[in-house]
Amino acid sequence: MSLRLALPLLLCFLAGCVSSGKIDPTRTPEGRNDARDAFVQLGIGYLQQGETARAKQPLGRALELDPRSADAHAALALVFQAEMEPELADRHFRSALAQSRDARILNNYGSFLFEQGRFKDAYERFQQAAEDTMYVERSRVFENLGLTAQRLGMRDQSQAHFNRALRLDSRRPAALLELASMAYEDREYVPARRYYENYIAMAPHTPRSLLLGIRLAEVFDEVDRGASFALQLRRLYPASAEYKTYLSEHQ
Repeated sequence: MSLRLALPLLLCFLAGCVSSGKIDPTRTPEGRNDARDAFVQLGIGYLQQGETARAKQPLGRALELDPRSADAHAALALVFQAEMEPELADRHFRSALAQSRDARILNNYGSFLFEQGRFKDAYERFQQAAEDTMYVERSRVFENLGLTAQRLGMRDQSQAHFNRALRLDSRRPAALLELASMAYEDREYVPARRYYENYIAMAPHTPRSLLLGIRLAEVFDEVDRGASFALQLRRLYPASAEYKTYLSEHQ
């Protein structure tokens, strides 16, 4: 349900609309569920617009109607994550998961834990999310597993996760860039360039991708291309660690 569709339904509940002119919809289980869902969708709509403060009230009302609502707790967790309230975000993620082991919630919680530097806990949550073979964002979960495995120093597992992500969706940018970097480190330059070309065809450059592009251009003696990447790195990211590395490598 979109925000546009949720709002009229929610206004109906707030105004005390009646069913058949007699019954307050919120006095029936079905009516309370509909009202809860409308409040959740309104809160999510505000969250997607970056209005976290406004999102809290409808999500709070959803929990008044159903304190066990996994969707309301999960949405509030994202609100508090955005507001840099990690303890509250963690509490609501746990409350959501106590009601539902939904892969989407597990993946979002894993991303929150990764953001907090709790890589071991994040890896565990991503593993749980990956178990749902029907989850439409499963490729993203494996990409997240790869990034987390890197932080844990598990290079082989990281590479396997990135490859799995690409098996599920060949257009996962982080997986492509990381596999390109790994192949370069292993001096497997042809697959490194293949991964890299696929990456730049779909994602904007970052300092890391530009530095890797410079290095690959040097391997394949592509002088003009390497110079173009170096110019972009200098102009767009002059304060980056990658630009400092580039300078140190070209003194």
